[in-house]
Amino acid sequence: MAFPSPPSPRQASVSFMLAHPAHFMALGMGSGLSPVAPGTMGSLFGWFSWLFIQDHLSITAQALVIVLAIVMGWWACTVTAHHMGVSDPGAIVWDEVIAMWLILFLVMPTGFWGQLAAFVLFRFFDINKPGPVAWADQCFKGFGWRGGFGIIWDDLVAAFCTLLVLALWRFL
Repeated sequence: MAFPSPPSPRQASVSFMLAHPAHFMALGMGSGLSPVAPGTMGSLFGWFSWLFIQDHLSITAQALVIVLAIVMGWWACTVTAHHMGVSDPGAIVWDEVIAMWLILFLVMPTGFWGQLAAFVLFRFFDINKPGPVAWADQCFKGFGWRGGFGIIWDDLVAAFCTLLVLALWRFL
């Protein structure tokens, strides 16, 4: 499906979020509407929603939720970025939600401090974009399916970096 030229840039709002299911998902069910640090709010939403998911779903169902969240998130981020007229708007936080789910899926069970360490490390990699995260952030820029995947891709690489640091920490 080809996308026409994006409209003029537009701000996310509650009415925008509720106007389309893709917007609701991409904006992290409202967590991306935070005027301060929407990515951090999306990550917190991802953390707390994962605690609910892990308590109510089997391991297989949890893995399936993550895979479906990535595929559906690709669609939602693509559509929402196009409708906002911005290739990677800060209000889109589904990528942070997915990344936190993936990290917690792979490090659980762990206590509060382990979860907090995962959250802080992920935020460090997502905000500062060192090395491979910066590379991933530049791989898929623009609008359309490529840009929508790019929104998610750098956060998946940041999640991998987080998992690598946590694995090294546990090893040492």
